Amino acid sequence: MFSFRRKSDPYMLLVGMTGVKMGDRMLQVGCADGDALAAVASKVGLSGRAVAVVDDEGSAVRVRRGASRAGVLVDVELSPPTRLPVEDGEFDLVIVDDTRGQFAQRPAAEQAETMRETLRVLRPGGRALVISALPASGLSAMLGRGPNGPAFDATPALEGGGFRLVRLLAEREQLRFLEGTKPRG
Repeated sequence: MFSFRRKSDPYMLLVGMTGVKMGDRMLQVGCADGDALAAVASKVGLSGRAVAVVDDEGSAVRVRRGASRAGVLVDVELSPPTRLPVEDGEFDLVIVDDTRGQFAQRPAAEQAETMRETLRVLRPGGRALVISALPASGLSAMLGRGPNGPAFDATPALEGGGFRLVRLLAEREQLRFLEGTKPRG
């Protein structure tokens, strides 16, 4: 059914799929939408920590603007995703933002290295969540909106990086949510 009603929270799906909660330590690799990152970061509260690692100044500006608009604290680090400038086992959740296809366009070896770094910075039992854009379909495809071509599957990169229990969580609102878990032992 088509509705002219505006959604009350455009990031509700994103926040819900991350499962982030008060006190969590979360890291996001890449940033296509600073407001989306801020919506997730707002859930960690004062007892948690939110960090964004981006590899260019434009992305850093997006993070800072989104955090400022939302009134949340997000630490920003400029670094390539293959060398995350944080300590081992420091985070509960790492989100890899591939909604603009930057991760998918990297060579397979670099994707696996990024996932190994992600694994390194997660605590045992921590989760990595790769969020990718799905190809446009229906009216969006006819109007030329959204990505073209097949959807990116990050499963090989997650498994190559050492993650276990890799699974597709959902494909909704033109986003794909793929999760992997760091082994506990």
